[in-house]
Amino acid sequence: MAIRTALLSVSDKTHLVPFARRLAALGVRLLSSGGTFKALHAEGIKVEAVDAYTESPEVMAGRVKTLHPRVHGGILAREGTDEKDLARIGAEFIDLVVVNLYPFERTLADPKSTFEELVENIDIGGPSMLRSAAKNHARVTVVCDPNDYDSVAKQLEVEAVVSGGLRKQLAAKAFAHTAAYDAAISGWLSKEGENPYPQFLTLPYERAYTLRYGENPHQTGAFYVERGAPAGSLARAESLGAGGKELSFNNLVDVNAALDAVREFDDPAAVVVKHTNPCGVATAASLAHAYLKAREADALSAFGGVVAFNREVDEATAKLLAETFLECVIAPSFSSSALPILHAKKNLRLLATGAWLDATHDALDFRRLSGGIAVQSRDRTAGGEVRGGKVVTKKQPTEEQWRALEFAWRVCKHVKSNAIVLAANDDLGAVTLGVGAGQMSRVVSVELAVKKAGDRSRGSVLASDAFFPFPDGLVAAATAGIVAVAQPGGSVKDVDVIAAADELGVAMVLTGARHFRH
Repeated sequence: MAIRTALLSVSDKTHLVPFARRLAALGVRLLSSGGTFKALHAEGIKVEAVDAYTESPEVMAGRVKTLHPRVHGGILAREGTDEKDLARIGAEFIDLVVVNLYPFERTLADPKSTFEELVENIDIGGPSMLRSAAKNHARVTVVCDPNDYDSVAKQLEVEAVVSGGLRKQLAAKAFAHTAAYDAAISGWLSKEGENPYPQFLTLPYERAYTLRYGENPHQTGAFYVERGAPAGSLARAESLGAGGKELSFNNLVDVNAALDAVREFDDPAAVVVKHTNPCGVATAASLAHAYLKAREADALSAFGGVVAFNREVDEATAKLLAETFLECVIAPSFSSSALPILHAKKNLRLLATGAWLDATHDALDFRRLSGGIAVQSRDRTAGGEVRGGKVVTKKQPTEEQWRALEFAWRVCKHVKSNAIVLAANDDLGAVTLGVGAGQMSRVVSVELAVKKAGDRSRGSVLASDAFFPFPDGLVAAATAGIVAVAQPGGSVKDVDVIAAADELGVAMVLTGARHFRH
């Protein structure tokens, strides 16, 4: 569709001037209002004020300027049908609408913003124009994102028209934009005091890509990116691999679990995940050593796993990664010497987060349920809970055991309940020795972790994500050689569990914090 007249009214003026110049060079008549008119006029671009076109001045300090029949009539008019009505109201066809909205979400994110400021940043004319243009996309091109300016300008410069396919795509984006905008407003207005959960929750997501399949091959899948997802999140990660396969549903879930776990550590750390559970976690003086320890902690399970790092992957680490079949590696970045080594693994996917989110970053977690979703705040705690806990046994942990317990506690938080983690220190960091995950009884999780650790259980420490309901789990651990335990406490049998620990010479810390992961 050819463009004769364009209306430009934007809050975000990124790339506006060069786009307007390209339109003007094509002979497009430009209409504009408010700050957009001033910005274009100041650059010497020929532009007409909207109030001159409507013959109706802005009123109420700019609250009403584009809500006029000549504006919306010009946008909504159908060629070949509505010419008489256009002439009757003195309007002309408007073929291109370039609008983005008052920054309500940015204002909402500023804790200093007042109620009055938020209300004034609720855009009315902008959404109205976007919706009008999007509804009439059979004729009108609507642009709400500065990133789309170039594609529109190129089509006009090459083809002299905007294709129907692009108009439809841009219309869908405009409706998504106004829907997300309205969702932010309704969420804000329906909050009650300090309650972080509004009455109305609408979650805007954009499809990033389709998946090879869902959890199983007979299921389909797609990955949707949250609007405003923070830098450093999986949604913003950059794919660097030369892998021959796209990411699957299971890959994404495992990668997210590994990334979330490795954020717990400040020292160079590696986390190997299999089926969303960490099977090997280690810290060390170097990333390569951390990965080697994590891999060897459970080499059988590490095969075909997902690995996450909290440092740039260097050449030494890449060489070790190349020794084993892995599904995916995620890290803040990959060195130029590491990439060629990893690219030689044709089915290995590489993801770089760029920025880094620490373990305490705030977010909401969602779980889809039949007919609804359960929402909770992200589990941000773990650090300091062991040291801040209470030693309830006669035996006190040694300094080495304290460090190992802190490490095991941070790992345990990321293991499916019932969760048991055995760990130990070495000269260069710490490492998991055995993990018991997802069992229906805690004592079985202990037995599984001990079986994984084998002889390494002797002298190790244990972290449990929830209390021991009976002494049997503690007894099983002590029998295998565990010397110190961190657990939340809170069981009606705590007295019996503590007595068993004293009898067996095990140090025990009650953290008072639980970390179920269902």
